[in-house]
Amino acid sequence: DFTLPDMARATRSLSDYRGKVVMLNFWATWCPPCRREIPSMESIYQDLQKDGFVVLAVNEFESTDHVFAYTGQLSVFPTFPILFDSDSKISQDYDVKGLPTTLLIDKQGKVVYRAVGGRDFDHPAVRDIVRKLLAAD
Repeated sequence: DFTLPDMARATRSLSDYRGKVVMLNFWATWCPPCRREIPSMESIYQDLQKDGFVVLAVNEFESTDHVFAYTGQLSVFPTFPILFDSDSKISQDYDVKGLPTTLLIDKQGKVVYRAVGGRDFDHPAVRDIVRKLLAAD
């Protein structure tokens, strides 16, 4: 579990999402593959959040103001929570070696998938994995 501040400086904990399928994405604005992932992360989040799917984007080292200004320049504004790991402690806890790194966490809180490098989360294979996790008890 962890607790981090979001864009509004409110705190959010991973345990707040127990019983949901969580996509935990570690990223930074300076990372080109991270930037390319945001529209597809927003798309899958919009399509599946009503079924219990959550995206948590954990930004590494950057300030809230910097990330807010950056997201305002995107063609698709992310509506999923952006959290701030200013000292990279959570990244270390999850053994993140490079950005972006994305983890899928099942309803019981277990990491079931890990992807290092950019992904297209709109891909049917990714959506199938998430739907199967959503359907599992």
